[in-house]
Amino acid sequence: MRIVFMGTPDFAVPALDALVAAGHEIVAAYSQPPRPGGRRGRALVPSPVHQRAEALGIEVRTPVSLKGADEQQAFAALGADVAVVAAYGLILPRPVLDAPRYGCLNIHGSLLPRWRGAAPIQRAILAGDEETGVGIMQMEAGLDTGPVRLEGRTPVAGKTAGELTRELADLGARLMVQVLADLDGHPATPQPEDGVTYAAKIAKDELRLDFAQEATAAERQIRAFNPPGAWVEVNGERLRVLSAEVCPATTGEPGEVIDDHLTIRCASGAIRPTSVQRAGRGVMTVADLLRGFPIPSGARL
Repeated sequence: MRIVFMGTPDFAVPALDALVAAGHEIVAAYSQPPRPGGRRGRALVPSPVHQRAEALGIEVRTPVSLKGADEQQAFAALGADVAVVAAYGLILPRPVLDAPRYGCLNIHGSLLPRWRGAAPIQRAILAGDEETGVGIMQMEAGLDTGPVRLEGRTPVAGKTAGELTRELADLGARLMVQVLADLDGHPATPQPEDGVTYAAKIAKDELRLDFAQEATAAERQIRAFNPPGAWVEVNGERLRVLSAEVCPATTGEPGEVIDDHLTIRCASGAIRPTSVQRAGRGVMTVADLLRGFPIPSGARL
């Protein structure tokens, strides 16, 4: 098939690779415009999809919007059979949705209709969902409301958002190849009317660890925000907590360090961080942290 690929982050790269490997013709790749990168010079850095598409010799387009008539005409002129969308980041207007022969197919990282929206993987972990998955959705004008052609499932277990994202990216890539190989054999099935939830975009203040919640919820917060890392303020410095275990606790107040191993009391139970990261430094164990950055029992975080 003649395919327009539309994606931006690492999540979308496995699908692009899988489509190329399956022998499809990628006539263009659309991605978000390059963004300022690291601290030195703030040079513009192309997205992961942009970089991968260029390496594959695919034309890359990075419009800031698809609302204009010129951009819509340029998209339609590609004469695509289908557009494959994976975490692209721009709204697709009706003329874009309708331009390809078979419309636009989206790789969405949840079991729809649960967790429609921007951050389905993180919200599934935060909510304590036991299972999540990925679906191949026929796109329509509503927010992730389109019918689903195929889906795959996986347990959430103790996975971080990073681990789950990589797993679902690979699964979604395989499912997309299956669907495109036999569109008639994977009819679009309307989503159930019950069970709709929305995965709002992650706000910056959500990354600060909240010890006024139960320890199990705090541990989910740590997994949901790795990467980039949930954080706590210690001695005026942000300390990222990348993994932790839940522990029993009968003493202390929420946010209080209750032993010499950085165990922190929550509303119910406690969490004991196992890997952390100080600003500008590498990931380390808590034992390594405490050797050079003491946080005594009784400290309030």
